[in-house]
Amino acid sequence: MTVVLAKARRIRGRLRGEDGSVATETVIAVPLAMFLILIVIHAALWIHANHVAESVATRALSAARVAGGSAETGEETGRQAAAQVGAGVLLDPTIRVERGAERAQVEVTGVAPRVVPLLDLPVHAAADGPVERFVPDE
Repeated sequence: MTVVLAKARRIRGRLRGEDGSVATETVIAVPLAMFLILIVIHAALWIHANHVAESVATRALSAARVAGGSAETGEETGRQAAAQVGAGVLLDPTIRVERGAERAQVEVTGVAPRVVPLLDLPVHAAADGPVERFVPDE
């Protein structure tokens, strides 16, 4: 019986040295897990903002390159698309449209929403294509 009691005392002595270790591990692990979750959400919002910027660039290009279209028409269409599709996702959008005799180019820039403090991720999309024009048959 005394041997059993001695072993029980040794086990209790070992366990007393680890009091609070679970709390310490939790204090370290929970904030780290929360930070990783926020990073994943931030990355997902950045990817979504890039897709929105690509959509805005495509719509602006479509308006700028049609016969009778202009760079101003493309920019206005891009602003409308950014307001409709990108509200809250594409922050501070800048839409630049250039239209020449042969090609039209659109560049959309902005910022993704911030989830993690001090981490601003830029968003950029570009599109270009030939200008539509009437070519009569000879």
